[in-house]
Amino acid sequence: MGRVVREVFGESEAAGRLRVPVAAWRWATGSGLVPAADVGPGRWSRAVVEAADPEAVRAALRGIEAGVAADRLTEALGVPLPVLRPRVTASAVGHLVRAGLLVYLGGELQFPVVHPDQVAALARRRDLPAVLDRHVPLGPEQAAVRLGVRRSDFDQVVRLEWLAPVATVEVDFKRQGGVTTVPLYDAQEIALLEVVRPFVDWRAVRTTRAGRRSPLAALDPSPGWDRVLLAEVASIAGVGRAAVVNWRRRHPDFPDPVAGTDVHPQFDRRAVVAWLLAHDKIEVPTGPTIATLVLAGVGAGGASHRFRLDDPWLTLADDAGGEDTLSGWSTDDDADAIAALAAGEFGAAVRRLAAPGASPLAVPGEARVVDRFRSGSGGLRLTLAWPAGLRGTAATGPAGGVVRHGVAYAGPAEACVCARHDCGGVVPVSWCTEHGDAVGPVMEWHPGGGIRCTVLSTSRTAAVGQKARATVV
Repeated sequence: MGRVVREVFGESEAAGRLRVPVAAWRWATGSGLVPAADVGPGRWSRAVVEAADPEAVRAALRGIEAGVAADRLTEALGVPLPVLRPRVTASAVGHLVRAGLLVYLGGELQFPVVHPDQVAALARRRDLPAVLDRHVPLGPEQAAVRLGVRRSDFDQVVRLEWLAPVATVEVDFKRQGGVTTVPLYDAQEIALLEVVRPFVDWRAVRTTRAGRRSPLAALDPSPGWDRVLLAEVASIAGVGRAAVVNWRRRHPDFPDPVAGTDVHPQFDRRAVVAWLLAHDKIEVPTGPTIATLVLAGVGAGGASHRFRLDDPWLTLADDAGGEDTLSGWSTDDDADAIAALAAGEFGAAVRRLAAPGASPLAVPGEARVVDRFRSGSGGLRLTLAWPAGLRGTAATGPAGGVVRHGVAYAGPAEACVCARHDCGGVVPVSWCTEHGDAVGPVMEWHPGGGIRCTVLSTSRTAAVGQKARATVV
């Protein structure tokens, strides 16, 4: 009886035919070193298997444990890890394998062995935070970190029925209670909470000091939480109510009311959020905004030091007699270094502050730490303040510092070649016959782009207008 020639190979048969580990064949097919299954799911033809180079397949195999892969992905999120972003766990690597983002090479399905090159490629993706939110569910502790609140506050969110588990996992805590069933929550839904529940002051919840009662504690479960009026839909989307009315009229798939009246219809919150996401009216937040702060001690030779503040909150005063304040989450080491720089007699100089929603600014000095506290969730929040009258626009050069203008006590003559600004100030150049080095002009300096600059510019514009009206008369 003749020998049967195999024409179709599974992964184990293909690996045996080439005399390579099964993991090597998995990686070769997952990385494109050999063609994808051409007969069916997980099935290859004889021609594909025999065309593969066993040495190349064997040489391409390298594997790392799930824990190592998780550490590398965590490092890719930022060092130090941003606030509102939990560490990537070994079990998260299993979810990424099931999502098809990593190739399973062996080991436990929950904690698989994966290829370091593929992990490195995933770590380089700019949308890595969004990828993790989309595919990796979170346990209660991780979910509290992702939301930036205390575990007790997250438990209150669950009691309010704003979130429900999407899966469960059994965890063996051994001496701490044995096998326990732990609920898992959708990370994308957690990230959206701040958007879809705009009536909650999430900043106040996150900054609740240890031992204090959270604003969430005052809320009780109610069916009304899942119904929204047009005004709240507008608040969720960050638009006016008229825009939502227009969407209802133009889009036939806009959710139908579930309660209310014709004048004040009520909609299911989840249905509305799903519609807003599908039509790109809202986005899933991937993490906190970040401010870059460059500080230097005031005095000769003060070196610059760069710091990062997560979830910054910048408040700018309206008049020169007030104070600007900047708060944000910091590490203990950075907070100590900032406090040391600002502890001198004249505080610290803000060489450059780049924060979302504001132009880069600088302050010549007198910046001080005015508050430092640890929230109930364990984060350290730092607040700095400085006289608003010193605030100005940051210089574009690498050294930073504040752009400064000079207002001459006598107005510049026609022969002046200095750079002039809208506020009426000038920056002297050495070859100007009126303001050059040899003349030594008497100038009143002020930060360009600051409150004083704005006031001078307004006054100058008003004076020009009055002169024009007088000429017409």
